[in-house]
Amino acid sequence: MKTWQIYLSGEIHTDWREQIIEGAKALNLPVEFTSPVVVHEASDAAGDMLGEQDKPFWRDHQSSKVNAIRTKTMIEDCDMAVVRFGDKYKQWNAAFDAGFCAALGKPYLTLHADDIIHPLKEVDAAAMGWAQTPQQVVEVLKYVITA
Repeated sequence: MKTWQIYLSGEIHTDWREQIIEGAKALNLPVEFTSPVVVHEASDAAGDMLGEQDKPFWRDHQSSKVNAIRTKTMIEDCDMAVVRFGDKYKQWNAAFDAGFCAALGKPYLTLHADDIIHPLKEVDAAAMGWAQTPQQVVEVLKYVITA
């Protein structure tokens, strides 16, 4: 049986990833999960080994490129992505990941509350589905993998 590669993109301040991983594990689904670096400080410092930058823009620029090595590779290798948008911060990186998935023809689900439907209308329009809970994502995974 195929092992599905699922990329979990987006918000890092809640346990939604763990809920999906535990739900898939409880159903014994053949999945492997990947994600961007979810420790904010580590992500911000991803490019620091390439030299100190004197302006915050260039530090962010350098780190975003190093982070993109991981993100680009994992999205290209995934069978499906889940892109989570939380309510505390704007996840511009998640929107970028969704656009990258769309450009590559990679199926993705969005995961967010209904109060941000309007700002995500284009992101949701390209998605294969919109989930409001991690449990709904697990049910989708169960269906697409075992149906």
